[in-house]
Amino acid sequence: MHQQTCEVTKSACGCEHNHSDSKIPQLPLVIASGILTGLGLLLQWIGISPEWVAKSFFGLATIAGGLLVFPVAWKALLKFKLDINVLMAVAVTGAWMIDEGAEAAAVVFLFSLSELLESWAGQRARKAVKTLLDLTPPTAILVEESGAKRESAVEDIRIGDEILIKSGSRIPLDAVVISGTSTVDQAPITGESVPVEKSPGASLYAGTINGGGSLRARVIELARDSKLSKIIELVGEAENLKPPAQRFVDKFAKIYTPAVFLTAIAIALAPLMFDGLDSGTWIYRSLVLLVIACPCALVIATPVSIVSGITSLARRGVLVKGGVYLEAVGKLRAIAVDKTGTITQGAPKLIETIPFSDFSAEEILRHAAAINTHSNHPIAMAINRAAGELELTATDFQAVAGQGAKAMIDGHLFFIGNHKMAHDYGICSPEIEKQLSEPESKGYSLAILGHAPHQNCVGKILGVISVADTLRPDASDALKRLHAAGIEKIAMLSGDNQRTVSRIASEAGIDEAHGDLMPEDKVAHVRRLIDDYGHVGMIGDGVNDAPALATANVGFAMGAIGSDTAIETADIALMQDDLGKVAEAVLVGKRTLAIIRFNIAFALIIKALFLLLAFTGFAGLWMAILADTGATLLVILNSLRLLIDQKSPSGG
Repeated sequence: MHQQTCEVTKSACGCEHNHSDSKIPQLPLVIASGILTGLGLLLQWIGISPEWVAKSFFGLATIAGGLLVFPVAWKALLKFKLDINVLMAVAVTGAWMIDEGAEAAAVVFLFSLSELLESWAGQRARKAVKTLLDLTPPTAILVEESGAKRESAVEDIRIGDEILIKSGSRIPLDAVVISGTSTVDQAPITGESVPVEKSPGASLYAGTINGGGSLRARVIELARDSKLSKIIELVGEAENLKPPAQRFVDKFAKIYTPAVFLTAIAIALAPLMFDGLDSGTWIYRSLVLLVIACPCALVIATPVSIVSGITSLARRGVLVKGGVYLEAVGKLRAIAVDKTGTITQGAPKLIETIPFSDFSAEEILRHAAAINTHSNHPIAMAINRAAGELELTATDFQAVAGQGAKAMIDGHLFFIGNHKMAHDYGICSPEIEKQLSEPESKGYSLAILGHAPHQNCVGKILGVISVADTLRPDASDALKRLHAAGIEKIAMLSGDNQRTVSRIASEAGIDEAHGDLMPEDKVAHVRRLIDDYGHVGMIGDGVNDAPALATANVGFAMGAIGSDTAIETADIALMQDDLGKVAEAVLVGKRTLAIIRFNIAFALIIKALFLLLAFTGFAGLWMAILADTGATLLVILNSLRLLIDQKSPSGG
């Protein structure tokens, strides 16, 4: 399995843009470019003479940042591609031609900074796979035909071999229980909020955690074919198959760059095609066109807006791993959400206590909590939290694997457990079964408190405690805000049972809900949403969400409580676990896109105006320089509004 996953990571970068040669150290060059640009601007501002001192700093800054741009632009030209890097190279060259070194240095620094932020996200799939590998133990306890037990590497264990899984340990391979009963935390694979009871015949998944009982199981899949291994494959495949995010200015550059050059050549060659035209005049006009068309304002429109948007969201506790994801989040039309830990609290909570005898609800809770004092089962802990201070003392505590626990209270034997435990004591009647059907239909987990038959005491059920995972306090409001932000469809995807998922979806106001899903099923649903809506986000926090996070156009991870795998795989991490921050990210993304488009339109209008003036003889080269510099400055100031207006991301 470990060898197999190494192959997955080779192609799982997930980064569309060729940022630079991997041998070139990006971070030092970006830092150097920024410092040199700053020093040059400082020297220029205080009026240090001669002027070449400040210009030398701008030149060095341009070289430092340009090492991350010009080689990539050259490779693009060799492939006959005109992308943002080519447009950037033209802008910097044009700025130096018109003696605007400060502008060239600033443009190349801001551009290389935005590329650096984006490239850091490119390694996330490799890190995600590494955290997945850590979920499975490298060895398992093999039970030989003689009954002897020995430790063996998981890669050496074959289908049909028997293994022993001790209480509290991670399950090393996919298997089926032969003997023993226990509860297993399957959250890493299925995302279920409550541990699942396991008895002979039940399936076990590698990477899940065995509870209080010891299990003997027969291996049904090799290590490389386990469910967890398939999750790792899905993460790698999703990163490769995800439609590449393309920046708005990349698309624009494919049209703008060749159009400018072809127009300039046509103007310069006009005297050859029309008699009576002065070649010197038209060559001059061709140069004026190139100067006016110098795309500094166009190029800077994206990086300044992106850096401002990313910084604005970072102040809100939303970490965006690259500019393409900030642009992509502004295009989202549908969002898929995980249930446990995303929409819900992720931990069981007491819902209601139903008396079936002369015991009051408070007495039922006190007796159940007295027994559960010795248990660390999530349902037992939920009951204990609800009971608060205990007044009863239980003795002779005994856990019953796969069923519950029992103990002596005031000389009588009481038990707290599941349906099977009540049946085994022979005290579950049809009337009680009917009363239990309603909370079970809602997807609640039930803990039955009973007086066990012993000595001369007749056994009976005293009451039932309903426990369930509950909505996060901010969930409903956050989902409403997502709809208000322009999200047309919200779908819940969960590994929990359909009854529970439907109940939570109804309470939260979610458009559609799908339960009983394995990780590959979540991927299929995300792909369906992409087919229907084009741009789809996914919000999750667990290992089982990682493939869906990688498949979606934008993946959001609940950063503080989320698994390392989810955080590494996602494109955006919510560090405060505030679901409402997703709506803020969508609004900032939309606003960023709007500002980028406005900046480009504004720059083009200014350039078209001065181009018209140049052809009519009212604009010379100096006016072209003024237009380019002025447009660049206004574009920067407009982009910085994303930083200033923090409290109203939806504003103009």
